[in-house]
Amino acid sequence: MKEKINIHPIARRLMETRFLRSVGQGALAVDFTLYLHARGWDATEMGLLLMGGGLANSALSLLVGITSDRVGRKLFLVFYEIGLLAATLWLTLAPSIGVLILSAVLFGFGRGANGASGPFAPAEQAWLAKYIPGRQRGSIFSWNAALQFWGMGIGSLLAGFLPRMLPGTSGSHRFLLLFVLNAVIAAINLLQIATLREDAPVPEELPFQKEKSLEKQSASNDSVIQGQKEVVMSAVESEKEIRHRENRALLLLAVINLVNSVGVGLVAPLLPYWFDVKFGVGPSAIGPVYALTFVLTGLSSIGIGRLTQRFGLVQSIVWPRLLGVALLVALPFVPTFSWAALLYVVRSIVNRGSMGARQALSVSLVRDKRRGFASSLNNLSWSLAASFGPAVGGWLLDRVSFFWPFLIASFLQLAYVFLFQRFMRPYDNMSTTASPKSASHS
Repeated sequence: MKEKINIHPIARRLMETRFLRSVGQGALAVDFTLYLHARGWDATEMGLLLMGGGLANSALSLLVGITSDRVGRKLFLVFYEIGLLAATLWLTLAPSIGVLILSAVLFGFGRGANGASGPFAPAEQAWLAKYIPGRQRGSIFSWNAALQFWGMGIGSLLAGFLPRMLPGTSGSHRFLLLFVLNAVIAAINLLQIATLREDAPVPEELPFQKEKSLEKQSASNDSVIQGQKEVVMSAVESEKEIRHRENRALLLLAVINLVNSVGVGLVAPLLPYWFDVKFGVGPSAIGPVYALTFVLTGLSSIGIGRLTQRFGLVQSIVWPRLLGVALLVALPFVPTFSWAALLYVVRSIVNRGSMGARQALSVSLVRDKRRGFASSLNNLSWSLAASFGPAVGGWLLDRVSFFWPFLIASFLQLAYVFLFQRFMRPYDNMSTTASPKSASHS
């Protein structure tokens, strides 16, 4: 009998805010590189800016994840929305180059983050996972990913119209409504998150701290504590063993993600620019293609979420991504924009539709008290390597050819599929056994 899925109110609110955020990011994913192009930037300069955003994300995300496990997650999301609101309003009123670079680096403009809250995403993801039972994570995270894709689709569609809605403007000024849109969304999300209640985090006592505490107790009352000593020491050893197993799983996933993220970073952030230069098309043509892509990818995400309950997380990730590699190889060789758009849409359906399943697997490798750290390490392994991709990809597009970034990316993503299948399959069962206490409210 199929299990009914009820989503906790806090999880639902977090999913709603991420959906809204993805609308603004969808518009920027299409138009931000075109905005930079209108300001006279070349592909190499764009790649370096996108790289800066990725490096900032990497530097901050690990700190955010570890700290959020100790002080809570809400504070970081509130800070993100305040910063995004201030940055987008500033760019709307005074679009100076310095503010543009700083804002793009801190908030990842144009990186197509599917609604993620920049370097604060580990806190957001850990907060969400707290209220989702382990057996339902594949389905609910896939639904969450679907909402993000649909939001990106709406934003991509808006990207085709917003540059034409300011009469009498030309050049880069046509794109200012993009920042207005993101400012409005940031204000709404700030109100949504600020009104959420968060339980105080339970401080984690590390194994060596438990041993030290035990020694003090033993010294003060040997006759009473002796009977409990073996039990406590056994618990300490068990904690060390669990932590070792969790760390090994996280390290494996981080290394595998490094391979994938370099491949994605080479091509994905610069695709609108590539479409523009290779086929001579602008936002009005690219926006609807991205919109259709995200809508269909959202449906694919739901389908893959259902597959996870039947075939497991790993198999539901591996096979679609293998097909995505073949489509990526073919993409740079098609003669027309129509064919390129078709391949791009189909590839996104089979490749990115597994995003929710991948997120579910990553948060299931550890217990709730370490999910901020796990999410930050996962985010770090992704964003650090992906940061260099746009710079290398932009250089290749400018000085080598329109083909090599795609071919190199295809090889790296094929390697990712092999490594993921080989090393993560033993951890698949962990995704169905962890069930947080908080999920009992759902």
